[in-house]
Amino acid sequence: MALQVQQDLFDTRSLDKVVNVATVRKLSPFRYPGGKTWLVPRIRQWLRDPPGRFIEPFAGGGSISLTVAAERLAKRVVMAEIDEQVAAVWKAVFSDCDAEWLINRIITFELTPESLEATLAKAARSNREKAFQTILKNRTYRGGILADGSAPLKHGENGKGIKSRWYAETLKKRIQEINRLKNRIRFVEGDGLRVIKRYAKRVDAAFFIDPPYTAGGKKAGKRLYNYSRLDHEELFGLMASVAGDFLMTYDNAEEVRELAQRHGFDVEPIAMKNSHHAEMSELLIGRDLDWIRR
Repeated sequence: MALQVQQDLFDTRSLDKVVNVATVRKLSPFRYPGGKTWLVPRIRQWLRDPPGRFIEPFAGGGSISLTVAAERLAKRVVMAEIDEQVAAVWKAVFSDCDAEWLINRIITFELTPESLEATLAKAARSNREKAFQTILKNRTYRGGILADGSAPLKHGENGKGIKSRWYAETLKKRIQEINRLKNRIRFVEGDGLRVIKRYAKRVDAAFFIDPPYTAGGKKAGKRLYNYSRLDHEELFGLMASVAGDFLMTYDNAEEVRELAQRHGFDVEPIAMKNSHHAEMSELLIGRDLDWIRR
């Protein structure tokens, strides 16, 4: 693992080089819009000196928190998510009983358009049923989008339709692996700003902030997430007050740059690919980003 991490660091120094996500180990059970698997090598650079607490208050698909826990890049991980659908999955996979039930439900489910519609139409009677519905929807809807108004795939890859991303055995292995990390991770269902405030005075905390991209009236976040409303001015002010280190990711927009400048933060654009494989850049924001320029 150490050799692989060193190789990843060596290969991704250039900020305009797009990280090949196929080379990054995937742990999350989600197909998540705005996921940050491509950022994993940078996170390894940032956390070369493991903090006491790694805090991810807008966890979403959780790829960064899971990597930090799996590779022991921090002593403890706290991941939070306000969306009750996503939260149901995290609560289930970190519970031995529910994780086992969820795996069995996934590997025995006969996926058809009819079974998909019937399963999602039922009111979930427990958290684990809600977790299964969430994974089912995430894996069969366009772009993995869980927000209201999303719809199932029609054609998918090679005409496979809703089965294009339904990999039951892969999901089983990922849930098993996540469950094994449960003693290193604390999951919190709730508002990310409150979680930041809870750990704001900890000097040994490192915060990874990946909020919905709605600053400056950007609409993508509103389409992708049910909980897209966020006071970005408050978030930036809050991060200016935390005692520990932090790294933020945002869309590369003038409004975001102005927010960062007003709070005295360092910014650096970084190359990435969106879900349509178009090359673009996002902003990394922190107090001092010299570590990524070396």
